[in-house]
Amino acid sequence: MKLPLIAIVGRPNVGKSRLFNRITGSRRAIVGDQPGITRDRIYGRAEWQGKMFEVVDTGGMLPGQSEIIPRQVIKHAVVAVREADQVVMVVDGRAEITATDRELVGLLRQAGKPPALAVNKADCLRLEAHMQEWHELGVGRLFFISAEHGAGVAELLDELTAGFPAGEPEAVAEPEAAEIRVAIIGKPNVGKSTLLNLLAGEERAIVTPLPGTTRDAVDLLVESPIAGRLRLVDTAGIRRKSKTREMAEKLSVVMAQRHIRLSDVALLLIDATEGATSQDAAIATYAHQHGKGLVLVANKWDLVADKLHQAGQIAERLRREVSFLDYAPMQFLSAATGWNAEKLLRNIHEVGEARAHRVPTGELNRFFAGLNLERAPVPAQKRIKIFYLTQAAVRPPTFVLFTDRPEKLHPAFERFLENQMRRRFGFPGTPLVFKTRGRR
Repeated sequence: MKLPLIAIVGRPNVGKSRLFNRITGSRRAIVGDQPGITRDRIYGRAEWQGKMFEVVDTGGMLPGQSEIIPRQVIKHAVVAVREADQVVMVVDGRAEITATDRELVGLLRQAGKPPALAVNKADCLRLEAHMQEWHELGVGRLFFISAEHGAGVAELLDELTAGFPAGEPEAVAEPEAAEIRVAIIGKPNVGKSTLLNLLAGEERAIVTPLPGTTRDAVDLLVESPIAGRLRLVDTAGIRRKSKTREMAEKLSVVMAQRHIRLSDVALLLIDATEGATSQDAAIATYAHQHGKGLVLVANKWDLVADKLHQAGQIAERLRREVSFLDYAPMQFLSAATGWNAEKLLRNIHEVGEARAHRVPTGELNRFFAGLNLERAPVPAQKRIKIFYLTQAAVRPPTFVLFTDRPEKLHPAFERFLENQMRRRFGFPGTPLVFKTRGRR
């Protein structure tokens, strides 16, 4: 059974994202004073008086605009309205009624979805004199609210959820199957949203040739016969701090980094037509440092002329910038055409399994006893005696070595041990963590 859906619509900068965050009890949507921050459809789950439902936040609608992003925003908002069981249109209570407000009310009526009108920012005293003006829009359900402080939101939700069934649908109440959280990361304009749409099988995120189109993180659940259950998150493009000037873009980068930390597997998209850059390496390092599985994806492969040369160049540059990335599989892909998408899904599945793989202690120590430690490139005076080791955790695989003194492993020996363990046990695409516990 599908949960009822409430769509939040309106022109830019009226408080739609604040209302979304208020209803869902989250900070999913980026909010700010700059108009037009939200562009994609952002979905979240909420509960009110024992009734479960979903909420979708949409971008600010400006009918009649010819630019590509406003047209795409309206296109996605219309999809949300069609899906919705209830529509709430948010207006700015501190401003006069605009022609855009009137046009949007008319469009919603034509679509057969007469909205509830939420006059936001109603905590302003001067609003009292203008309350009657909003009745001119001819909307029967009128509510004065403050999305920031919560005033009036309860009455609005009482109206919107009046016809929703109580309790959670049976299909939703069942325990969720294990899912792999996949963050799609990379610089701006490398094809992250195109890849999300490809794996979703629908146009879920706005795609334009303009860099920085995605701001909020767009996530959805996908069932794949190859990779299983995936929670895909399309993140904003990550640029160097020196090139990130707008507050909305700075917040987008912070959200992207947060979703990397919450993910199981990160897909680092690289523009194959440009080759790998130091910024690609920096993003990969961020994922590695947080113990995330990593797949390197050379996208836009259909546009590369000299494929053999470019493949070698990308791999060589990344290995040179970040030497430890040799554990991460690389996949060549065209998100625009779908070429190699199945191979990428297999990569995700393999890396997700590797992160959860646990080696029994007995097998681990038999492997260690068979190592020729004399081959390890470590000076004799720097070596510590290792009695035995065990795997203490997964996601990422974490190993504890019991030693004769409380010192960290020499970097060269740790690298040697990691290489030998990968040859024996695999662990593709996931970093390995080593900790020591020495006698005092």
